[in-house]
Amino acid sequence: MTIQQRSSVEISGGVHTPRQHDSAHKHVTGSAEYIDDINEPVGTLHAYLGLSERALATIKSMDLEAVRAAPGVVGVLTAADIPGENDISPSARHDEPVLADGHSAFYGQPIFAVIAETRDAARRATLLAKVDYEDHQHHADVVDAMDADYPHVTDPLTLRNGDVEAALKGATNRLTGEMRIGGQDHFYLEGHIAMAVPGEDDEVAVYSSTQHPSEVQHMVAHALGTVSNAVTVFTRRMGGGFGGKETQGNQFAAIAAIAAKRFNRAVKIRPDRDDDMIATGKRHDFHVKYDLAYDDDGRIEAVDAVFAARCGFSSDLSGPVTDRALFHADNCYFLPNVRLSSRPMKTDTVSNTAFRGFGGPQGMLGGERMIEEIAYALGKDPLDIRKANFYGHEDRNVTPYHQLVEDNIIARIVDELESSTDYQNRRKDIIAHNSEAPVLRKGISLTPVKFGISFTATWYNQAGALVHVYQDGSIHLNHGGTEMGQGLNTKVAQVLADEFQVDLETIRITATTTGKVPNTSATAASSGTDLNGMAAANAAEQIKTRLITFASEHYGVPEEQVSFVPNHVQVGNQLIAFPDFIKKAYFARVQLSAAGFYKTPKIHWDRSKGQGRPFFYYAYGASVSEVTIDTLTGEYHVDRVDILHDVGSSLNPAIDLGQIQGGFVQGMGWLTTEELWWDDNGRLRTHAPSTYKIPVASDKPAIFNVELAQWSTNKERTIRRSKAVGEPPFMLANSVLEALSMAVASVADYRQCPRLDAPATPECILMAVERMRKA
Repeated sequence: MTIQQRSSVEISGGVHTPRQHDSAHKHVTGSAEYIDDINEPVGTLHAYLGLSERALATIKSMDLEAVRAAPGVVGVLTAADIPGENDISPSARHDEPVLADGHSAFYGQPIFAVIAETRDAARRATLLAKVDYEDHQHHADVVDAMDADYPHVTDPLTLRNGDVEAALKGATNRLTGEMRIGGQDHFYLEGHIAMAVPGEDDEVAVYSSTQHPSEVQHMVAHALGTVSNAVTVFTRRMGGGFGGKETQGNQFAAIAAIAAKRFNRAVKIRPDRDDDMIATGKRHDFHVKYDLAYDDDGRIEAVDAVFAARCGFSSDLSGPVTDRALFHADNCYFLPNVRLSSRPMKTDTVSNTAFRGFGGPQGMLGGERMIEEIAYALGKDPLDIRKANFYGHEDRNVTPYHQLVEDNIIARIVDELESSTDYQNRRKDIIAHNSEAPVLRKGISLTPVKFGISFTATWYNQAGALVHVYQDGSIHLNHGGTEMGQGLNTKVAQVLADEFQVDLETIRITATTTGKVPNTSATAASSGTDLNGMAAANAAEQIKTRLITFASEHYGVPEEQVSFVPNHVQVGNQLIAFPDFIKKAYFARVQLSAAGFYKTPKIHWDRSKGQGRPFFYYAYGASVSEVTIDTLTGEYHVDRVDILHDVGSSLNPAIDLGQIQGGFVQGMGWLTTEELWWDDNGRLRTHAPSTYKIPVASDKPAIFNVELAQWSTNKERTIRRSKAVGEPPFMLANSVLEALSMAVASVADYRQCPRLDAPATPECILMAVERMRKA
């Protein structure tokens, strides 16, 4: 055993230090292993989905004889072949079948699956099906669905505070308006994929590209008619998720598992990009209608708003998504008299699902539109209206859902960004430029973000972790979170390294699996690090407690004289190398393994009353965007973006900066170029990169400055006082839409709000310019 006096060396890669993503080198060299890279077992079969070609119809007959007879085909699955429950819905409504049974609910719904020796054979065989439909009148648009008196897919929510009717009736000023907010496809680099390997009895192993392995486990078990302990799900990494793999992977995993057990061979399923986009859910698009009262200084007196969402044919996660939209309609602003209502509308389209922000971006954008309306009505800078309505500290600090805003730092964030970016002088220069520019007009906007962190379904705010310390001092970590490129594994490993005071390279994180950590929550709601980091820390604390007791007894020193220092354990005056100490503890029969657990404190939510504390804390940020538009073509580019964002005491500044940059660009795409379009037959026509335009490298702002609020720390006891960073930066892109709005408004000398809908494509900008010219 190595014994030294003392070490001044620090560990490599602990918390609060910038470290590269643990798989970064694998990503850039192509050596990172995804499910499609796993060596297939001998005899692996391949599945492919046959999709409906009607938006709303009765399936009168389905002739699949030519499909079964096609070269390489082993079999065909229909709803009749599902041994258990034909449902993969995450809600209690059981309204989303694995395969449609006699009824097509949307164009592109899976109605059968072909199982063949090769993927190509399965894919070609699906085209041979002969399906006879009886068409029905369909409604793909949310407003059309409301006009047709379509039902809600789940119970709506209303948030109330104050007396909105009286305040509107006695308004100093009042206006009404509406806004359309588009959806968004996740466009993950790795599409949906699953591989199932049959085991003994009713057992099956499923490799799934999913953010929620436990839900896949449960859904596969239900579809097979068995119990959860017969299904083991593995997820090493995903090539992107963004919420699109929270529930949508259920279908592919269930099909693969059913086929694997039926044919007793491994089965893999991977749709191509077009079918992936057609058959899977997206961000909900919204229609927002508002009635707004405000005084002559721009301070809001009352808001009465309805947020209606295109939810698709089933409930999926539309209830909590539309709830969260209402939770974020206030953004950073105190609404003294408010009524916010959701309308989760059934439509004859694919069932929409989770997407980064989970309804928050749509709610926040609707709230920002109201601020913009007031500013143009009063002839003021929208930033002045924002500041006038910011939440206070001692008063004006209650949200529409009756949670106190206790950690409010938005005023400081905005003031620092306004000063550091010279916002006021730049705005004056832009107004001067626009007064003389005949074609190219500019706009600038500073918008804030306040985003609540926690699952609003309180029971999901829990996590587990499994930690083993081996005899040689190396450490194995498994937790319930999933890695999709966001750096979760790196951050949790840093937490564990910090707990044991060992170098980051000492930690090895293995694939997430339901066989090691059970009953996990989805890696979503920006809470992956908060939950799993705390669970890993809890496991480490259990092991450390045992080790401290052992050291105290073995070396005859008080427990308070035992401490973990960089790569060593300090025992009294002795400094023992960590591996040597662990070896000694092993021979003393000290348990070197622990299962950690964490549940978020303080949160509670009563949906029936619309009151509670659904969020543990808030993350804040602000951005300034400057744009130029061509008033003759509607084309535009983003010239400069400056961001100041609050991540508390950052666990890993390098990863956090990457999340902020990526989140902003993805949000910018949602608000500008990413347009989903269904034709009159209810068919999605923007289902490939040729027609659906995500941002590319050249769309990055020419000047892109991102800073962390170094002074910020989380007042709540989160993991090392950090804050979540996955979703909040997405909404920083609101400043791009607002800046485009200012540029368009300049055509009419800023006399009225242009009321841009999202996405503000070049066509939309051009049409708005023409409207302004006629104003």
